[in-house]
Amino acid sequence: MADYIEGKRPVIEAFRVGVPLKRILIGDFVKRDPMIEDIMRKARRFDVPVKMVPRKTLDDLSARGSHQGVAAEAAPFPYVGIGEIIDAAQGKAESCDGAALVVLCDHITDAGNFGAIARSAEAVGAVGLVVPNKRSARVEASTYKSSAGAIAHMPVAQVSNMVQSIGRLKEAGFWVVAATEHAEPVAWDVNMKGKIALVLGNEQEGVSRLVLEHCDLFARLPMKGDIESLNVAQSATALMYFWLQQNS
Repeated sequence: MADYIEGKRPVIEAFRVGVPLKRILIGDFVKRDPMIEDIMRKARRFDVPVKMVPRKTLDDLSARGSHQGVAAEAAPFPYVGIGEIIDAAQGKAESCDGAALVVLCDHITDAGNFGAIARSAEAVGAVGLVVPNKRSARVEASTYKSSAGAIAHMPVAQVSNMVQSIGRLKEAGFWVVAATEHAEPVAWDVNMKGKIALVLGNEQEGVSRLVLEHCDLFARLPMKGDIESLNVAQSATALMYFWLQQNS
């Protein structure tokens, strides 16, 4: 199913954050105001085809009815295989004193969380993300915004079996660390030096039992305030920076 970005400002923002666009649809009824001219100019610069269409075409594809006479079709995200991420990690480790980070998202479903995790992963120099191909957030046009464009620089592997992927990472010399509030060790006491696969769990249920059974180490963030836990994206950022600190 095609992923469309609707409205003048959202389309301009899509160009700004680097969403790969397949084509721009502009209604043949639209007046050439400055924003439409800007979209046309950007489309020429980035070699994105523009097609003039009747209002009904835009109405039929519009999910919210807010297209304002313009919509952009996002190109499919180029997922990679888990093997490509492992190969990239091996190369990274060779040039970084044996350190490399891969982040596994165990059925994280919120697109905003996924984008924020991708942003932090790119910031600390992680080599890639691994996500399930079902019941999980996918890379969509909105991900480019929620990740501040970082997803364009972050390889993502979509896999059918997280446990098998963990097995392949272990065979490649990774230690697998699960982020869970039920762990005994606090994060800064966990050895995350070297090649680490960090597993993050679903927003409601955390890391699944089957995946936990295949992890080597467990880490939690202590809570001293009144709330019970942090958002998964916030927790991910803290844990990634503990990894970075130990490998700097």
